[in-house]
Amino acid sequence: MSAPPVLEIAGLRIGTGRGFEAVRGIDLEIAAGEVLAVVGESGSGKTATGRALLGLLPPGLRVLGGEVRFRGAPLPVDRPERLGPVRGPGIGMVFQEPMTSLNPALTVGRQMAEGLALHRRLGPAEIRRICAGMLRRVGIEDAEACLGAYPHEFSGGMRQRIMLASVMALRPALLIADEPTTALDTLTQAEVLALMMELTREHGTAVMLITHNLGLVARHAARAVVMHEGRVVERGPAARLLARPQAPYTRRLVEALPRRGPPRPAVADAPPLIEARGLRVRFDGRRRLFRRGRGVEAVRGVDLAIRPGEVVALVGGSGCGKTTLGRALLRLVDGSGGQVLFRGTDITAARGPALAGFRQACQIVFQDPYSSLDPRMRTGAIVAEALRGLPLTPAERAARTAEALAEVALDGLGARFPHELSGGQRQRVAIARALVRRPAFVVADEPVSALDATIQKQVLTLLRGLQTRHGFACLFISHDLAAVEEIADRVVVMQEGRIVEEGPRDTLYDAPAHPYTRALLAAAPRI
Repeated sequence: MSAPPVLEIAGLRIGTGRGFEAVRGIDLEIAAGEVLAVVGESGSGKTATGRALLGLLPPGLRVLGGEVRFRGAPLPVDRPERLGPVRGPGIGMVFQEPMTSLNPALTVGRQMAEGLALHRRLGPAEIRRICAGMLRRVGIEDAEACLGAYPHEFSGGMRQRIMLASVMALRPALLIADEPTTALDTLTQAEVLALMMELTREHGTAVMLITHNLGLVARHAARAVVMHEGRVVERGPAARLLARPQAPYTRRLVEALPRRGPPRPAVADAPPLIEARGLRVRFDGRRRLFRRGRGVEAVRGVDLAIRPGEVVALVGGSGCGKTTLGRALLRLVDGSGGQVLFRGTDITAARGPALAGFRQACQIVFQDPYSSLDPRMRTGAIVAEALRGLPLTPAERAARTAEALAEVALDGLGARFPHELSGGQRQRVAIARALVRRPAFVVADEPVSALDATIQKQVLTLLRGLQTRHGFACLFISHDLAAVEEIADRVVVMQEGRIVEEGPRDTLYDAPAHPYTRALLAAAPRI
């Protein structure tokens, strides 16, 4: 490398000291101004490597050996208490979920000021000026108002901008970006990454980009390191590594990327199974002492029809109303106007047995299976619970449950608790629970966004296979346009509560008509 290394790691080992090692002797270096991508699935050791540089390893893990040099001097990663002066002005870190790394009890201004007050001899007025200027630099125009607000008052993309402004205000020599855009929609993801790269170029900051998104690696990284089970299995220029991977594990990662499948036979031109007509959903503002705050109309007069056996993908930016629309179709959220029809019957105001019958014919798969599965119940009981109300004997219920678990490749795991399963296995349990009743309509709300590439591929293949076998209609809600391209028959694009474009998958991807659709597709990272 032409520039001197800002960071040099040699033989780094991280573990418990009782036989388990999360990182097993890795070597890497990053030059000033360089973007190095550290790629791997959950459990590969990539996040532990980044956190060790700041002494932020979780309880139970510690540095067991190896050498780390920062700006040519040894970095005492085995003594976390001595890393305080390096945190912030030397090494900064942007975390995956800003809501958990921003203190909800402190204003944005107070949190941004902490690092500047600790590491620089500046007065309050100067600190406030720097913080406001940095917020404006990351695209927050009303910076003075932002300084006095709290994190919960901002969207996910805005919170990530605030976190980036807080870190870059100290002008670190090395920025560790740990999955910084996983929870963001395509457009916001592109904006945040472009902003991060622009700021780091201005200050000559080296970047360690920790990710499992190979599209981001292709777009932003000069070099890449692939980690698997705590070891580096391949390294090299990012373009070469993605185009011609040498290690079997890297090849599996690249092959797991979603790809457009062949078009399926056209769905029969039958009457819609479920239909929204002029559907509106409004959330009233929080009631204050003498008045109610301003409300928000999340869904604004949407017309949508889904036929039996059809997979319709609903895409759009965060906050566009797609999850609210999916829940309104299931009557989990009450509409403020319009109609929802199921098999030609208006169920908008259904109550009692009519509503119960409708809900038994519909199911939902949530984004985060860990929060939607009861941690006190075994997986077999979780799946069997969906069969309550059906006239089945205990033996029939057990057989149906075993069949559902076998369909999602979880044979013999019915006695385990959710915490004993991996993320992909938990999502399989959620799918089994949704399909065990043989529903006619399923809403899959971001079912693969939190999963690694290979697990995502398995779940998408599983979901598509089960849909083909059982013929249920599916509303697939996602901001991952690559996953949508693999699974959808038809695509619907939402913006600010309205549908702006819809059509067959191939037509919409190859010839998008609406400017917003074109912007979404252009922002999607691809290899």
